[in-house]
Amino acid sequence: MKNQDWYLGLDWGGTRVKLGALTPDATFIAQDTFESPHNVRIANAVEALLDRTAGLIENVGSLPLGMGLGLTGPVDPELGVVLLPGKVKGLEKYPIVPQFKERFAVPVRAQNDGTLSMYAEKYAGKAKGVDWAVSLTIGTGIGSGVLLDGRILEDPNFMFGTQLGHLVINAADDQLCLTGARGTAEMSCSATALSLAVRSGLQRGIPSVLTESYFTDAHAIDFHTIIKEGVEREDRLCLDELRRWTSKLGWLLVNAVHAYSPQVIILSGGAMLAASHFLPDLRQHVNRYIFRHPPGQGVPIVVSEISEHTGVLGAAMMIKRHLESSK
Repeated sequence: MKNQDWYLGLDWGGTRVKLGALTPDATFIAQDTFESPHNVRIANAVEALLDRTAGLIENVGSLPLGMGLGLTGPVDPELGVVLLPGKVKGLEKYPIVPQFKERFAVPVRAQNDGTLSMYAEKYAGKAKGVDWAVSLTIGTGIGSGVLLDGRILEDPNFMFGTQLGHLVINAADDQLCLTGARGTAEMSCSATALSLAVRSGLQRGIPSVLTESYFTDAHAIDFHTIIKEGVEREDRLCLDELRRWTSKLGWLLVNAVHAYSPQVIILSGGAMLAASHFLPDLRQHVNRYIFRHPPGQGVPIVVSEISEHTGVLGAAMMIKRHLESSK
């Protein structure tokens, strides 16, 4: 394994940090996953990441050609998160990229995790062989990436293609988004949104098989529980809220088609574990309401096959592509 060309990808999420060593053809040769540091100073958290990265490098036996870091929010590739860190407290404006460069003396570049999902799909997933695509990660929030005419673009504000979760789906909604708007996609059709909608119904006394569980521990009513213990038992409340949630997600994808004209829409994230319960209705909704030429031609909506690894894969492929284009 020594002296083999490889790239390092790091995906720092709110729950876990994932590291991966990948060859130029996107094959994993080493991996590491550990819990995201919590309740510690950001400097200590980054130091812990540096040490775990050093351990992976020692395991591989050589330095990578470059390192890609996947982070949440608007990301300056040469610095790190610059706005709305969200899941990682204290990371905003923290110079994580310079620290990695100083420690390992190799090229390092950071990018938004939604954008990286598209890098992963383009080079190792469902966007291979197409020039126009949208990727959507549906979980606690909504992440997105966009491929236009074969290019994954970066804009001066570090936000291009990553903001589908912040599009306003229903301005009359009372759910406040961290952007300051109400009724955004994250508030309407994330996995969290479905959980909150079902909990609201339970609180208002709508009969459900989940009622007892809710009043024992409201937070136990999450997306997984709603699907497995509610939808699969044909609970009226859960089925009704899933139908409404699917419709809202459908409108988001209609907007994505009208904005970016993708050849394919790729879905990933925790919500896709329940895809069999809503994907047929979602496809029907989107292809009914999109306006495109030729009339009647639908847009394929598919589930990612690399969902568990998109962040790491995308980060590694991003730094690989950057170094190749810099030659």
